[in-house]
Amino acid sequence: MINVGIIGAGRIGQVHARSILAGVPEARILAIADPFMKPEVAEWAKNAGIEGVYTEYKKILEDERIDAVLICASTNLHAQLSLEAIAAGKHIFCEKPIDQSIARIEEVKAALAASPKKLVYQVGFNRRYDHNYRAMRDVVAAGKIGEVQYVRVSSRDPEPPPAEYAAVSGGIFMDMMIHDLDMVRYLSGQEVVELYAQGACLIDPAIGEAGDVDTATITLKLANGALATIDGSRKAVYGYDQRGEVFGAKGCVVNANDTASNIVLSTVDGVTAEKPLWFFLERYMGSYQAEVREFIECILNDEEPRVGIEDGLVSIRLALACNRSLKENRPVRMDEDIL
Repeated sequence: MINVGIIGAGRIGQVHARSILAGVPEARILAIADPFMKPEVAEWAKNAGIEGVYTEYKKILEDERIDAVLICASTNLHAQLSLEAIAAGKHIFCEKPIDQSIARIEEVKAALAASPKKLVYQVGFNRRYDHNYRAMRDVVAAGKIGEVQYVRVSSRDPEPPPAEYAAVSGGIFMDMMIHDLDMVRYLSGQEVVELYAQGACLIDPAIGEAGDVDTATITLKLANGALATIDGSRKAVYGYDQRGEVFGAKGCVVNANDTASNIVLSTVDGVTAEKPLWFFLERYMGSYQAEVREFIECILNDEEPRVGIEDGLVSIRLALACNRSLKENRPVRMDEDIL
């Protein structure tokens, strides 16, 4: 049994807590902490059997019974909490991104390497654990479509975030399309050597005033010569649009949106089908449970997670390269000095 503490009791912290409680019997949540702990969340946690409900996260790090921590606090705290958890000898699951600074992530990486205790460090790129994307990756890895020649990823949210969020999130490439950048690497099995990002503000002028874009495309060149494109939008009126395609020398594999059902109604009036699920909690709930289950299994079996600190570092370099490309209106090579 792995004893767990969760730092951060907001939406994603609660998602992980519910995932563990519902489907990871090898783990037990001993404590959850948040400086802004809401009374209703505290009541829910206590009713769920979580012993410690704190406003001070250090109580989790100081508890010798706790083997692992899930870092679900605000992004600006991820690196510092990682460093403190490493010093406390805790295994770490850290929500993406580890930090928006490459230097800061390198600091965490160095601390992890210097730890006298071998620690599991997993980064929360949950889409790698999604049933559709995982099946696509299995097909590609098995060589069923041959050498990868082209990858396409579409990612469109149903509603834009508040402009205040866009002003502090690091931008669309950092907070949203970073998942899609990771998907290109995951699906193709290739590293990105060059990218070119373009963006526009077509949905909410306030997002543009905050210094971000709400509609973007990224064109990428991969190490094997293959090409890839990502299109992202902050608003798809019909739901959470998540699709992908990998085209190769021997064939093609495509994934469609998840829907409430797969029925198609055909009548004299036309042919209709279900809209995509509305948002990420509906679409990816199973993947959240799967990634946390792997984290616990890696601790129990002394294994490396499929999404480690290096993946977290590469994803940030790609997102920063997109920001540079958009700002400077040019392709950016990944061997450039990207800070």
